[in-house]
Amino acid sequence: MSVITTESGLQYEDIEEGMGDVAKAGQTVEVLYTGWLADGTEFDSSKSRGESSTFSLYAVISGWREGIPGMKVGGKRKLTIPPELGYGAKGAGGGIPPNSTLVFDIELLGVE
Repeated sequence: MSVITTESGLQYEDIEEGMGDVAKAGQTVEVLYTGWLADGTEFDSSKSRGESSTFSLYAVISGWREGIPGMKVGGKRKLTIPPELGYGAKGAGGGIPPNSTLVFDIELLGVE
């Protein structure tokens, strides 16, 4: 699969296309994810905790809000999120420094 870069600078690559319902903007999604800094340092993973996470796409960083819609349930996508679509100049607790590019592997388990 090829990497697609959006106008905002988000990059995404479908690793595996799902067969289920398509996620749409504003929905609530259930996912397994792992997040890394650009240098490969893992900062969070629902997958390694063995539990899925459920989020409203209104309540997540812009990179997820833009990068998850269009995925199909059962699909896996890699998102590379520039700082302005992530946590920006402030960074975030849990090991995300200011101005960090973030990389996520996301598996979409369900949509509501």
